[in-house]
Amino acid sequence: MTNLQSLSFYYPELILIGVILVAIIYDLSIDKSKSGNVGWFLVAGLLAVAGAIYLQENTLTTLFTNAIVLDPFASFFKLIIILATIFVSIVSLQSGELNDYRKGEYFTLLGIIVFGLFLMVSTVDLIMVYLSIEIVSIMSFILAGYLKQNTRSNEAGLKYVVYGAFSSGIMLFGLSYVYGLTGSTNYFEIQHAISNLDSGANTALLMAMIMLLVGFGYKISAVPFHFWTPDVYEGAPTTITAFLSVAPKAGAFAMIIRFFNQVFADGGAMGGLNETSIATLPWATILSLLAIITMTLGNVVAVQQNNIKRMLAYSSIAHAGYMLLAMPVMSGDSIYAIMIYLVMYLFMNLGAFFVVITVKNTTGGETFDDYKGLGWKMPIVGVVMTLFMVSLTGLPPTAGFIGKFYIFASLIKGGSQFYWLVFIGGINSVVSLYYYMRVIKVMFLDGERSERFTQPPTIMTIMLLVTAIPTFLLGIYWTPVSDWVQNSLVFFIQTM
Repeated sequence: MTNLQSLSFYYPELILIGVILVAIIYDLSIDKSKSGNVGWFLVAGLLAVAGAIYLQENTLTTLFTNAIVLDPFASFFKLIIILATIFVSIVSLQSGELNDYRKGEYFTLLGIIVFGLFLMVSTVDLIMVYLSIEIVSIMSFILAGYLKQNTRSNEAGLKYVVYGAFSSGIMLFGLSYVYGLTGSTNYFEIQHAISNLDSGANTALLMAMIMLLVGFGYKISAVPFHFWTPDVYEGAPTTITAFLSVAPKAGAFAMIIRFFNQVFADGGAMGGLNETSIATLPWATILSLLAIITMTLGNVVAVQQNNIKRMLAYSSIAHAGYMLLAMPVMSGDSIYAIMIYLVMYLFMNLGAFFVVITVKNTTGGETFDDYKGLGWKMPIVGVVMTLFMVSLTGLPPTAGFIGKFYIFASLIKGGSQFYWLVFIGGINSVVSLYYYMRVIKVMFLDGERSERFTQPPTIMTIMLLVTAIPTFLLGIYWTPVSDWVQNSLVFFIQTM
């Protein structure tokens, strides 16, 4: 399909580009005091983009000379990214951290990140993989250091740049290896070329793919590519921390799933890396070890934290590990489980960060000491935070339990060789119980009881409920999400 023909299918992204351009022009024409209106404009624009994506969710085709694809799988992740961005945008308008800054450019940068994430979930070309990661990363660098008067924010932005540049460089080196071995950057052509390589090329191929994993691991905060996460999460504006914990992670997992499914598995039947892999490389073992190390380190280090944002940073690392658990199986059930988990994770993790924003707006603090007696001072906040902590632990009847249930079920269905992953995942869930319950203990058992209740602002209360209600209801009735994921588990496949 030619580039001009591709544009006729690319209208959701074209709408998004139009929204970004209009937002830039509008922000330049208004006073600083009114720049927050750009946020509401972005929300309206993203709703229009979501409608356009819904209209083409059953489309199966490639665009721009096989650089990106349109399929239900990509549409699913695009809608997840839009939902997360809308939630964060609305809460950003209520965040006290941004009051002294012009908000128009903040929301414009968020819109550009969304465009980069759209490319990430749709790409089937390694060049586009690199470009999409860079678009998302560069905008994220700026937003992480957005609080220019805050030294922690400046430090967060700088560390993000350093680690991002390092991982991108290694990934680019790996990309050049793949091109040298296969003569192409297109997933479908790479798969065909790898199937014709002799075993002597396995060492070079393994090195290349490990280098590519550095770039992938950097985006999902997988160990040992996680070093940026705690400092960036602690220093960046809390709204950006919330966004980084969900939207880029969803985009990165979509990119990883598509890469491994198309390049190393059969691309269609999703029969598993072990059974259908076209290269005799130990991908199941590598991904298993990566998952175990990631979730274990995240949980163990989170236990030691006294800053809520930093604790949630290591929690985010641990949850990346839980989702990685399903990757070695690479079956329809395992991909289905990851997609279910991401939906559940969106509500419970964003909700937890929204509580952090609410408390910071009230007390100005984000340590455990600032949460003492919170359950009595702000009952609504205390109750919903308890729900989010229980859900993040994975206890019933919450959305987090359903997410972990599907992850562990996919491992059991994958065969006895994956049972040890279920065991280690269960142990890690028990470890996480300690630091999540610690938050609840501090809120209700520590500090003094207050006779005076504090009510969060109306919009913040609404957003807390918007995330809390699905966190609870999806633990009881998740059929609509299950059906949506099932219908979205369709990849565009091109055989050579």
